[in-house]
Amino acid sequence: MRQRYELRDDQWDKMKDLLPAERKAQGGRPAKDNRTMINAMLWIARSGAPWRDLPKYYGPWKSVYTRFRRWEKAGVFHQVLECLASEPDLESLMIDASIVRVHQHGAGAKGGQTQAIGRSRGGITTKIHAVVDALGCPLSIVLSPGNTHDCVIGYEMLQNLDLTNKQVIADRGYDTNQILDLLKEQQATSVIPPKKNRVEQRKCDWWLYKERHLVECFFNKLKKYRRLATRYEKLACTFAAFLSLASSLVWLA
Repeated sequence: MRQRYELRDDQWDKMKDLLPAERKAQGGRPAKDNRTMINAMLWIARSGAPWRDLPKYYGPWKSVYTRFRRWEKAGVFHQVLECLASEPDLESLMIDASIVRVHQHGAGAKGGQTQAIGRSRGGITTKIHAVVDALGCPLSIVLSPGNTHDCVIGYEMLQNLDLTNKQVIADRGYDTNQILDLLKEQQATSVIPPKKNRVEQRKCDWWLYKERHLVECFFNKLKKYRRLATRYEKLACTFAAFLSLASSLVWLA
């Protein structure tokens, strides 16, 4: 019987070949299969509970945590997301960012800014930057401290994408000369409302701009995972691993 938060059979069929081969037990307790491990990680992500509270039917929590960290260090979660996102709808791209408050248990790691934690109006926060395709599925995700402006990371993300003949939709926070020049160089259509203090107000296709809600919907899907709605992870790499796992489920929905 499938437990709450677990993968459906059709979702598992699409993911199973993207995970590392299962290791054969060499004495001692037999290793749990990959599906059980992924379901256990999803339970942690969706519930927001500490690792120690993992239900016993998934096996020892330390085993699941060890597998999670091993896969995170090997880049497995990012690679799975890349494979699932190999055939996006690139008619248009939407970019935006969302703030996540850092729980007191998530603060205190060495590195400060390198752990994508900063102080903003909301306190100690992390910012999730995302680019989604025309269907609202994630193409690129980047973490930054919460006090980093959207347009700074947005420009870097757009630089790494092929924007040729695409529509790029974003809010006024991305209305900078640097971003507009980049879109012009790559022959992309800018659907970004001008800031109110611009001397020359550019035209904006407001009907097309309505499609920006897709990136907001993506963040809404992410924040159904309580471990993403509030950051409990001290390390940016482990928080990013949960982000990649949740984003993969958006592609598998």
